[in-house]
Amino acid sequence: MRLAAFCLALICAAPAFAGVKEARFSEPTTRYAHGILGDAIEFGTLEIVTDAGKAITMRLPETRVFEDLEPRLVDVDLDGDNEVVVIESSTTQGARLAIYDETGLVAATPYIGRSNRWLAPLGAADLDGDGAIELAYIDRPHLAKTLRIWRFEGGQLTHVADRSGLTNHRIGEDFISGGVITCGGTAQIVSADANWSRVMISELKNGKITSRDAGPFSKANLRARATTCR
Repeated sequence: MRLAAFCLALICAAPAFAGVKEARFSEPTTRYAHGILGDAIEFGTLEIVTDAGKAITMRLPETRVFEDLEPRLVDVDLDGDNEVVVIESSTTQGARLAIYDETGLVAATPYIGRSNRWLAPLGAADLDGDGAIELAYIDRPHLAKTLRIWRFEGGQLTHVADRSGLTNHRIGEDFISGGVITCGGTAQIVSADANWSRVMISELKNGKITSRDAGPFSKANLRARATTCR
């Protein structure tokens, strides 16, 4: 009986902080003069507030910055608690997509491999119905223009598939276009084509990405496709 009571007490006391309620960047810095988002100011710190109200500060070393607009809250492991998805850049190796929680770095893609090389996230969802969350981004939206999809499973990110000829950002824009929307039970990745002439919808099926034309490009059409099912 005492053992049962002791175990119950442990269970009740265990979640001192579980999950992220809020996240923001702070400590603006000019130590990485890339300026892809319209100015030379990036961020050196990620501030997290947990569901329990605990404030946590995560400060990057001088060789890295958050080259991003704002943190994204995503339940990447489907445990009911949010993690934080960010663009993190090395001053020598370029950008990577990184996942943080209240304990620190959880997982990350490899750095692109060269300074002043960036990626632009599109979103995260179960893109192929396999029960795991996939994360989609455009690798070097001004150069390689390649959609890359990674799956988070077992605490790790695993590369799934790529497709070239797509983009979602132009140099100097202080926003990222497109996104991920689920329509009729199917997750759709919305972006522009490489020339910014067409809106494209991509889907992940059987480990491969297929893309279809969704009409002429305009900001309004791209936004509508990324936010409204048709």
